[in-house]
Amino acid sequence: MKRRQAIKSVGGALLAPLVLRPSLAGSAGHFAGLQPDEDDSKFVTFDKPLTCIIIGAGNRGWTYSMYSASFPEQMKIVGIAEPVKIRQEKFRQAYNLDEKNIFDTWEKVFEKPKFADFAIVSTIDKHHYGAAMKAMEAGYHVLLEKAIAQSWEQCRDILQQSVKYNRIVGICHVLRYSPYFIKMREVVRSGEIGEVVSIQHMEPVGNIHFSHSFVRGNWGNEKESTPSLLSKSCHDLDIIYWTLGKKCKRVTSFGGLSYFRNEHAPGGSAERCTGGCAIEETCPYSARRIYLTERLWDTGHLIDLQPWEEGKVLNAIREGPYGRCVFHCDNDVADHQLVNMEFENGITVAFNMEAHTSYMGRRTRIMGTKGDIVGDEGTSLTVSDFRKRDSTTYQVSKLDDDFEGGGHGGGDYRLLRDFLQAVYQEDPSLLTSTIGDSMESHYIGYKAEESRKNGGQVISL
Repeated sequence: MKRRQAIKSVGGALLAPLVLRPSLAGSAGHFAGLQPDEDDSKFVTFDKPLTCIIIGAGNRGWTYSMYSASFPEQMKIVGIAEPVKIRQEKFRQAYNLDEKNIFDTWEKVFEKPKFADFAIVSTIDKHHYGAAMKAMEAGYHVLLEKAIAQSWEQCRDILQQSVKYNRIVGICHVLRYSPYFIKMREVVRSGEIGEVVSIQHMEPVGNIHFSHSFVRGNWGNEKESTPSLLSKSCHDLDIIYWTLGKKCKRVTSFGGLSYFRNEHAPGGSAERCTGGCAIEETCPYSARRIYLTERLWDTGHLIDLQPWEEGKVLNAIREGPYGRCVFHCDNDVADHQLVNMEFENGITVAFNMEAHTSYMGRRTRIMGTKGDIVGDEGTSLTVSDFRKRDSTTYQVSKLDDDFEGGGHGGGDYRLLRDFLQAVYQEDPSLLTSTIGDSMESHYIGYKAEESRKNGGQVISL
């Protein structure tokens, strides 16, 4: 209970907005990127763009930075911290950065006086804590990639730091800004399906995606990253909590790393796909097939945001981590996990994270007293009414095409839009995924991991 109380006591302070700049009064008007049914009264026109430092200039850092190209009147990139030289050069050229504002570690950013309005922390997970804590101390507001940090205690420290220094901290729970999940929540909150009784939700990660990110890649080892439930599926725990608007009371979890282990290596396999593997041509996880011949997955992590070239990719497979055999890596995160939850009002929720699927895109079934919802993130959301005996289907393509940009159905850019407004107006209530609210789903995740590692123990939150 002490941990939950920490959210209540510290997080409550985040609900009160800071003093609004007098110059912004009455300046609301049309805002680029709004969906037709969105209320623009909370948005204002910027008199100058907010300046940003990207800390961690990989895939996510690059995606978020591109918002400034679409909306230069709102956001300007003025610095980066990134150890990979080719990424430094890409950002330098794209945003005409001053050499003195390009750093090879996040620590060096804070050796000089504050020179931007906010920082985007999109490093690998193990650096989230240090970079976020120091950024707030140095005077920056922070947009922080998920998972928030590597432990619940670190998450709590970041929350407390945001209150101590009066900083706005947004968490990149981008699904809250996806039109598909916004519509799902809208239907639930409207009472259209009555009182929610239970939810079944699944994230099919996809076998190729999992092998890339959670076996060979940056999120495969818990000490270097976080448990896969947090690094991948804290989105899902957060969407469940955000949709219901209720607290989780009890949790239990089962699962683990079943397949991508040394003992499952086929006969004739080698340490690397290009190291004389006898089954490489037929293996579904052949790095050559995935990244080169069939191009089943993006190669951005292999060749550091460079243009795709066969020679570069082949060299990366031969020498880099993505050419390792999936059965001979240092991975230890779960490849399948079940989390059962009981929320307030006796609502039961079952969530599955599954690596071994041929498809991706979250699936959700929400059962209510007056109707139900069946959703596939990639195609449609169907709402059925028990009384009328009919249903309404919302096509994802129709929901998504009003504000393109970033990823997650436009969720990336909508998150940035709201975060920038919150910082500019000095009003965290304009942001849906503040750290105070996002902590709840992280708490569920860390408690679920505690349960899983203790044989499925039922844990009260």
